[in-house]
Amino acid sequence: MHLSHDEDDNLKRLLSFSISAIKSSCGEFDIYGTTDIDNMAKELVFERTRYAYNDAVEYFEDNFLGEITGLSLDIEMRRMDEETTTTTTLGGG
Repeated sequence: MHLSHDEDDNLKRLLSFSISAIKSSCGEFDIYGTTDIDNMAKELVFERTRYAYNDAVEYFEDNFLGEITGLSLDIEMRRMDEETTTTTTLGGG
């Protein structure tokens, strides 16, 4: 993307929408995090933003379905691991 200073607000808005869309599709992640899951999510956010910037967001899901599904599964597996760890730590396991 070739961006000028004038497009900052638009790009921030598109990034915000993309973060919400990826979280809605895949689950929670930390956009500022450094884990593999966070990095995969950030990449999807950037790609979705690129599609939105080019008025082609309707093609994003089809073109990135594998990555979206993979991230969703990774996030769910992490959630389940954390839940199991919490249950075991609390003596419920």
